[in-house]
Amino acid sequence: MSNSRRVFQLVGCLALGLCLAAVYAAGFGAYQLWQRQQNPQSNDTLQEQLGVFWEAWRVLEQDFFGDLPSAQERTYGAIREMLVLLDDPYTVFVEPQPRELERDHMRGSFGGIGVDLWYDAEGRMVLSPYSDSPAAEAGVLEGDILLALDGEQITAETTIDDVRAHLHGEQGTQVTLTLTRLDASGFPIPSFDLTITRGEIRVPSVTWRALDQAPSVGYIQIQGFTDRTDEEVVDAINDLKEKGVVSLVLDLRDNYGGLISPAVDVASQFLRDGVVMIEEKRSTDEKTYPVRSGGIAPDIPMAVLINGNTASAAEIVAGALQDHERAPLIGERTFGKGSVQLIYDLSDESSLHVTTAIWLTPNRNRIEGRGLTPNVIATQSEGPQDAQLDYAIEYLLNE
Repeated sequence: MSNSRRVFQLVGCLALGLCLAAVYAAGFGAYQLWQRQQNPQSNDTLQEQLGVFWEAWRVLEQDFFGDLPSAQERTYGAIREMLVLLDDPYTVFVEPQPRELERDHMRGSFGGIGVDLWYDAEGRMVLSPYSDSPAAEAGVLEGDILLALDGEQITAETTIDDVRAHLHGEQGTQVTLTLTRLDASGFPIPSFDLTITRGEIRVPSVTWRALDQAPSVGYIQIQGFTDRTDEEVVDAINDLKEKGVVSLVLDLRDNYGGLISPAVDVASQFLRDGVVMIEEKRSTDEKTYPVRSGGIAPDIPMAVLINGNTASAAEIVAGALQDHERAPLIGERTFGKGSVQLIYDLSDESSLHVTTAIWLTPNRNRIEGRGLTPNVIATQSEGPQDAQLDYAIEYLLNE
């Protein structure tokens, strides 16, 4: 047998063993303990395969010619390859740093300094402070260039996620930015340091306004569903009512979803009773999510805008309002992401997102792979005119 083929087989065994080890790390050890009691023979097979894993690991550590990836890199790689076998795009492994950013996004607030980041055409990392943020109060200006973070130089290999993760942290802690900015002639001034105390940064998921072209129509756009979305929707409805709005456009276009509980809460603001959605698991068990009492806008006329990027939790809200004949869906067929992912946080702060169920609308229409069909098909025109919004306004004014 050739050396290359032998290494290939050993790497295959290593991947298998790491996959099995990852299963334990992902929180399924309890299942294996139960299986040991139910099926000792299966447990013996598992132990035998894990033995092969350690054999392969030792051989590679001892004899492989070249640099081996770190143990963490090999483990993460094996987990990802294991998930490929499941053929499910939503069962994914998330490393610690992006998982931290994901948590912050879902909370809708985090400890940080409040800046947007991007690389310009010259490869420089540019900052834009949020208004009234700790960064703005400390003196960061639009267009400032980040050179270093707590003394660590920004290089071509530094990713924006790296910097975001570093800037996020506990409120009251400090971070030092080394900056430069361009003078009136376009030349960088000498670098300088700013030490900034992290504060609470809130990222709104909801925006709203009374429409200029139809002041009696309120417009509420939800960009995603976070822990704070329902509270923000209530604020939006109350504010628009005070401004004399008598009907609403709920814009769920380009909303990729988010947390389920806030989506159920938001749908419940517009419904009196019934079911928001049904969860169907691999077993015969089903779980229904009833409308939560206390909705503040069950009677206000409304229309919902959707498109091909309306997905997941946004489809739950749209599907509930459509099935209860509460509001027409106007726009284009939605994305069709109607599956449930449970998030298992692992010991090193990475996470495993595992598909465990699918959602059905109140009328038992399946969302996964199909999406929602609008009541009124309206394509978006090019240019500044929003044809779908115009159609919704016309519908509400003629109600």
